[in-house]
Amino acid sequence: MKFGDDFFKKVEKKTKVDKNTILSLAQKLQNGNMKDENTLREVIDTLSKMTGKKVSKEQSDKIISKIVNDKVPQNVDKMF
Repeated sequence: MKFGDDFFKKVEKKTKVDKNTILSLAQKLQNGNMKDENTLREVIDTLSKMTGKKVSKEQSDKIISKIVNDKVPQNVDKMF
């Protein structure tokens, strides 16, 4: 999936996370296992700290469950 600058601008505006950070995290996920709970928790924790948004264990568990069970929306750009 290819994302243009408009997509990254929308994400940055909403989250205050810049394009390079997003791409760095994406690379980490790409090199890791998207179904690995530890990798996913690390990424969630990193995003939480960067955005200043607290993610509870319950929220983290829900996110990981959706990813592991392929319940993530296919049209990601519609999320923002």
